[in-house]
Amino acid sequence: MRRKDREITDYGKMLEIAKACDCCRIGLLDENGAYIVPLNFGYDAKEEDLILYFHGAGEGKKIDLIRTQDTVGFEMDTKHMLVEKDLSCGYSFLFQSIMGRGRIEIIQDKAEKVHGLERVMAHYSDKTDWEFPEQMVRRTAVLKLTVTEWSCKEHA
Repeated sequence: MRRKDREITDYGKMLEIAKACDCCRIGLLDENGAYIVPLNFGYDAKEEDLILYFHGAGEGKKIDLIRTQDTVGFEMDTKHMLVEKDLSCGYSFLFQSIMGRGRIEIIQDKAEKVHGLERVMAHYSDKTDWEFPEQMVRRTAVLKLTVTEWSCKEHA
């Protein structure tokens, strides 16, 4: 990271920033280069490890690409605010962001799929006792991204 003065290395603070984000973008590769997909997400955080969960349709370009590669990049950001100044070079933008990479997989096990869906719902709601109809669980793709490296940056 070039701007070490903006780097966040405290795991708790990094999780606070992830919790504040409402979208996670995953980067895949296709024949033309980068293919970036914005997704709703949830996560598990244990002993300084991070696992991200996503859900979506069980078919389409994203799923096709995941079936051909198991490593993806990801990015999420929050707290955006433009800082205006009298001089053009004085303008700036405040933010918090997380970037990283990890191993992605399509979850097949029903209990693990439900767990992933519970984590997504926990990220966006205060409710913890969601029920998921069997048919919906069967046809929904749940993705698990086991983060292998990540960094966090803040311009406050």
